[in-house]
Amino acid sequence: MEKTKKLVCATWKSKTAAAVLAVIAAVALPQVFHYLGLVAGLGSALGETFLPMHIAIFLVGAFAGPWAGLAAGAASPLVSFGLTTLLGTPMPAAAMLPYMVIELAVYGLTTGLLASKRVPAFAALLIAQVAGRGVRALAIVIGAYLFSSPVGIPVIWNSVLTGLPGIVLQWALVPLIVFYVEKKTHAE
Repeated sequence: MEKTKKLVCATWKSKTAAAVLAVIAAVALPQVFHYLGLVAGLGSALGETFLPMHIAIFLVGAFAGPWAGLAAGAASPLVSFGLTTLLGTPMPAAAMLPYMVIELAVYGLTTGLLASKRVPAFAALLIAQVAGRGVRALAIVIGAYLFSSPVGIPVIWNSVLTGLPGIVLQWALVPLIVFYVEKKTHAE
């Protein structure tokens, strides 16, 4: 019983609803950032810099558990790619799609597993970030060497450097939101 207190979503129905909402947010937030980037003349740089898709996945893992986090993490890039392809500008790019699916699935799974073990939100986030980026890097290396993927090894380091502001934003927002929601949930 004590473990379910940590998780905000306790039933399968609420976990499924949380996963669906996370996919919607993970698809919509990058569009907002990309639109702002276009208006500002920066192209897709804001989305690549602030990593808005990741925030929804970390949160659903923390609130709905590992399986909802895994499902939402894997589905979000696929849904985004499908919808934006219909609009003529696929995001993420087809070459990056499998790596983003892997990365976000690991984010959601890891955050959910750590939250269920009552690991503090910031520590869970940091571990999930390292795990997601690490698995993504491994997948890129495997793709480059074994399958001649068009995504090269330099992408690994470049995406970390480009995404540093987004990582810092995640450090500020995700634990704060988790703390706030858990405080409100326990107060009721």
